[in-house]
Amino acid sequence: MKSWMLRTTMTAFSMVCLLPVSVNPKRTPLESQKVNRVVVFKHQHILQLLHGSHVLKEYKVALGGQPVGPKTQQGDHKTPEGTYVLNSRNPHSQFYKSLHISYPTPAQTTDAKKRGVSPGGDVYVHGLPNGERLIGAAHHLRDWTDGCIAVTDEEMDEIWAAVTTGTPM
Repeated sequence: MKSWMLRTTMTAFSMVCLLPVSVNPKRTPLESQKVNRVVVFKHQHILQLLHGSHVLKEYKVALGGQPVGPKTQQGDHKTPEGTYVLNSRNPHSQFYKSLHISYPTPAQTTDAKKRGVSPGGDVYVHGLPNGERLIGAAHHLRDWTDGCIAVTDEEMDEIWAAVTTGTPM
């Protein structure tokens, strides 16, 4: 092949390879749209970040050690079911960052008191235990929290940046 043809071919190849990146830079959905709802599907072990009905991002999660059924009292190792709000943020928790879930509702508190038990309340979406970052996605292999929703530390960084205090869940 003549050298001018080779140079032309290589230049054209380089332009084709670079064109998609310069014309259409990839943006993650979390950068371009506001998360206005978080949904957890306990049976599938999935947490979704939504804008309206559009799923922006989905994460595999670990739940409470006894995840089947609704949380009814402190220590039952169940992850709550219902409608809540992510009502506070803790950047210095015993886990890598945490978002507090507004469990229990007044009705759940009343029900627990009638049964003579505490409903509990320290329920969070959180990363891995501090110092255990290397576990990574292997933490999905079993449900291990006391009723919380756990993701990897990297995933928690994404969720932390995308979700504001007051987001419905």
